[in-house]
Amino acid sequence: MNKQKRYEMLTRLRDNNPKPETELNFASPFELLVAVTLSAQATDVSVNKATDKLFPVANTAQSIYDLGVDGLKTYIKTIGLYNNKAINVIKACKMLIELHGGEVPENREALEALPGVGRKTANVVLNTAFGWPTIAVDTHIFRMANRTKFAMGKNVDQVEEKMLKVTPAEFKVDVHHWFILHGRYTCIARKPRCGSCIIEDLCDFKDKTE
Repeated sequence: MNKQKRYEMLTRLRDNNPKPETELNFASPFELLVAVTLSAQATDVSVNKATDKLFPVANTAQSIYDLGVDGLKTYIKTIGLYNNKAINVIKACKMLIELHGGEVPENREALEALPGVGRKTANVVLNTAFGWPTIAVDTHIFRMANRTKFAMGKNVDQVEEKMLKVTPAEFKVDVHHWFILHGRYTCIARKPRCGSCIIEDLCDFKDKTE
């Protein structure tokens, strides 16, 4: 895929959704951090169902820490891997309280030092809460970037590196939202909906569907 095709692809995605947002419900950087941590190997819908009950009761590092692991589990037990996630969230809250005054740091190293927070989660928080031009590569982005040949790579790190390299600055803040949403609803895994795709003619996928 060449530079002109990529620019046109991103322009169309932007025109179709000028202000894309995450589908996770959150009202603060801390709520976003918790929601993204809980979303690993789970759907945004399932996370929202849990946090819609959790956040009205506890939505700060201190208040969630005060719930304790067992207390937190009662709110998130419908989410996959909830046992480990509860432990990690409580540990992360403890670190936020002790090291950052209970606030989410706008710093990659500090974020990635938190239990349950890897590069992808840090990228989402830096991008969505703080407006950094980071690209969080999940399964949808990985699939779409490779399938369209927008940014090919054998793993998420390679795709992230390539996307950062080939995405013009004006699109970098929003590109991961566009790709996630497009991958979730149009460029789906088993049978992509090419016939209803706004970028079909720009995509280099060989096995297009009707």
